[in-house]
Amino acid sequence: MKRPVILVGLAILVVAVVVWRNYPAPSNNAASGKPLAQVNVPTLTGEAKVGEAAFDDNCASCHGPDAAGQDGVAPPLVHIIYEPGHHGDQAFYLAARQGVRSHHWPFGDMPPVEGVSDQDISRIVAYVRALQRANGIN
Repeated sequence: MKRPVILVGLAILVVAVVVWRNYPAPSNNAASGKPLAQVNVPTLTGEAKVGEAAFDDNCASCHGPDAAGQDGVAPPLVHIIYEPGHHGDQAFYLAARQGVRSHHWPFGDMPPVEGVSDQDISRIVAYVRALQRANGIN
């Protein structure tokens, strides 16, 4: 009975350490809007290329160009926290449709994204996943 509790506690501790080690240090100017991640942008094709435009139209104002995040505004999506094994593609659909309560980052709640279609979200996910792969996040 104690073993599952210990394993769950250990898993939570590992996740907390990964988040803490990968979380950017706070800046003196909390709303500077500076990128929070350095993103290598690959040559994009197909859905990922179309997704770049959809991301720019619907997400970049908060999550920054190339999903690098913005200090004091929103987190980078090119970050290990958003790897497919932790935040699957469905998480992006739910975030866009329903918004997200603040849980990994201190930016506050994310509101729903008005007017974004499922097709747009699918393309945005393709774009974000292409950026993640190009930056070693699989």
